[in-house]
Amino acid sequence: MKCISPLSTLFVLCAAVAHGQTFPNKPIRIVIPYPPGGGTDIVMRAVGPRLTERLGQPVVIDNRGGATGTIGSEAVARAAPDGYTLLAHTNAGITILPHLNKALPYDPIRDFAPVTLAASSPYLLVVHPKLPAASVAQFIALAKARPGEMNYASSGNGASTHLAGLLFCQMAGVKMVHIPYKGSGPATNDLLAGQVQSRFSSIPPVLQHVRSGRLRAIGVTSAKRFSLLPDIPTVADTLPGFEVDSWYGVFAPAGTPAAIVNKLNAEFAAALKSPEVKALLATDGSEVVASSPQRFGEIIRAEYARWAPVVKESGAKID
Repeated sequence: MKCISPLSTLFVLCAAVAHGQTFPNKPIRIVIPYPPGGGTDIVMRAVGPRLTERLGQPVVIDNRGGATGTIGSEAVARAAPDGYTLLAHTNAGITILPHLNKALPYDPIRDFAPVTLAASSPYLLVVHPKLPAASVAQFIALAKARPGEMNYASSGNGASTHLAGLLFCQMAGVKMVHIPYKGSGPATNDLLAGQVQSRFSSIPPVLQHVRSGRLRAIGVTSAKRFSLLPDIPTVADTLPGFEVDSWYGVFAPAGTPAAIVNKLNAEFAAALKSPEVKALLATDGSEVVASSPQRFGEIIRAEYARWAPVVKESGAKID
């Protein structure tokens, strides 16, 4: 058994604190495991310039798409735990994907240190305007009257929009047919054309169609009304306990010193809460959260446990 003297322990702790005080002294790289243009990319590119100003070092956005986010995520999991390589990821990639792919080359709970939940956005439950349902209650009643006849589209098998629909069916006690698409665009187009009847969607792809009347938004999936769309009631108003959000978070490799994680958390929070960043994210339907590392960790563990039985029941697999 190896013994460590109190003096050695004190030296290590002092070194970690000193490192945190001088951090950063070189560029910081934020790896996004998706191609440019997605929600994670939008959030990080909005906050990046403010971080650069605050930290006095360049903050570089590095898109490493591929393998459903696995390539970029693994790169960060294997990076040095010094705070200079970070991961920006979604709840789908951290709390849902591991249940869909048991062969991931990293553990999303064990291999990453939560830094902050940066921003979140609920989904909208939208229906084709010809469907005779102007509220969630009417939608559920219609589905119960037509078991197995109504359908909902998603952006793919195992996508968070698929699981949101499945959770809705479980909690409402209804049976609907899932219609998977390869992406949000095709799913929205077929809903507009009346080829499918409903879907849970992130806000940006459907917002203009809701405003024009080509789609009807009957519920928002946040626990309370969404500040950017205050006139739309929550699904939980009719189905208590239903809550599904899409969030974007920042992680460091596991083992990153707490002083550095806390420094990063403070700087991200200040940058995210700047009026410029909040306004930019609002145009994309996202609200700034800027949680503590501890609270973010609690959210991750709770969602990871929550989605396990939902994925198991769905039989969903990666396309």
